[in-house]
Amino acid sequence: MGKVEEFQELRPLLFSIAYRILGSVSEAEDAVQETWLRYDASPTTPASPKAFLSATVTRIAIDVLRSARVRREEYVGPWFPEPLLDDPYEDPERAAELADSVSMAALLLLERLSPLERSVFVLREVFGFGFDEIASTVGRTEQACRQLLVRARRHMQDGRPRFEADRAERQELAARFFDALKGGDVDGLRNVLAADVQLVGDGGGKAPQLARAIAGADKVARLLAALFPAMLRIDLTLEPHQVNGQPGAIVRDRDGKVLHTLALDIVDGRVLTIRSIVNPDKLAHLGPVADAWAINDQVRAALREQP
Repeated sequence: MGKVEEFQELRPLLFSIAYRILGSVSEAEDAVQETWLRYDASPTTPASPKAFLSATVTRIAIDVLRSARVRREEYVGPWFPEPLLDDPYEDPERAAELADSVSMAALLLLERLSPLERSVFVLREVFGFGFDEIASTVGRTEQACRQLLVRARRHMQDGRPRFEADRAERQELAARFFDALKGGDVDGLRNVLAADVQLVGDGGGKAPQLARAIAGADKVARLLAALFPAMLRIDLTLEPHQVNGQPGAIVRDRDGKVLHTLALDIVDGRVLTIRSIVNPDKLAHLGPVADAWAINDQVRAALREQP
């Protein structure tokens, strides 16, 4: 097998590692591309292409994350990861770890970790790499990597998402949520929302937010029940879709352009968090992006016209 074929076979794994470290589709794709350039330029073929490529993409991602953290501290409003619709890497033996580790909740917890802690946690807990491989990758001893993992686990443990084990139950609850959303059904929404549900948006200062972060089942239900029927009246469409391994949706304008994504955290049979990503920079990898400012004006006009 030649270099090109080996790289293409491992590309899904490399992207999945980089995305979990970076929380950005575009930055992960850039890291994978840089990994290929280094692999292609290497005069020798490594004994283990998987080990070489995984180590290379991790090191690149660590360097990118160190500079990205400064930008994220200056970010306008809440910062969320770029939405991922489909994780290209599959491993039946680690399916649960892969699905949970790509969720918005888990990625936001990973933001608490240092770049090294985050990388060690991802390589060990999510992808099952050995400590010898991890030590070689991050340039630390195996003992140091074990200590990094202990610290990372401690940081992650308190806020670790407790998602429902049954995917079918989550999808059924999400379907009820979206039906009530489209129908403007306040009671239907209340029935599926946790008492302390939070609705939070990421516009990054580059798109309007129809509502600031709000909490509480009644407030969230009333806002959504008013907002979404008005959006549908101006021909926006709501397309249910997995977002970061959890139930969610893509909202599109009448031309099919992406306005925003919704991702739901479902815990104990209720929707606990609704995250909306409106920042156009974070949606560009999904296709053409809608004019959120123009649509904001149209939605507000539709809300004023409601009886």
